[in-house]
Amino acid sequence: MKRVNFNPDPNAAKSSLMEQFHKGNSPEDNEALNEALAGIGADADDDSNPPSETDLRDRVIAALKTIYDPEIPVNIYDLGLIYRVEIKGSFAEVDMTLTTPGCPVAHSFPGLVERSVTLVPGIDGAAVELVWEPAWTQNNISEAARLELGLI
Repeated sequence: MKRVNFNPDPNAAKSSLMEQFHKGNSPEDNEALNEALAGIGADADDDSNPPSETDLRDRVIAALKTIYDPEIPVNIYDLGLIYRVEIKGSFAEVDMTLTTPGCPVAHSFPGLVERSVTLVPGIDGAAVELVWEPAWTQNNISEAARLELGLI
């Protein structure tokens, strides 16, 4: 798994996060990541019209789709590891699981997810809870990801 260092300055943190995700990625992966991160909160500078909780939820989901499972080439959202995304004001709550309880990133991955969510413009804080019920199965994988993995 790629280690991501947290930087409290949102602009520097977003740039640092992008650089660290780029290491070891193919040029196509890097281009897709840049497009996804560039689109998150593109209108965040408009203070006269703050984003709705629905808009913030969409931005958080877009950020989650930039995080890939370290062993499976699918983002954690389409892999079905995200069970709940709830926005309360400018605070995001995320319930997630892992493919197995013995996953080697069980201690570090929720922190990576939390740091990534807090980089979303309009989100001032986040809490990520690792849950094991219900257990993850391949049925959680989105149809698009199943096609990508050759499961259907």
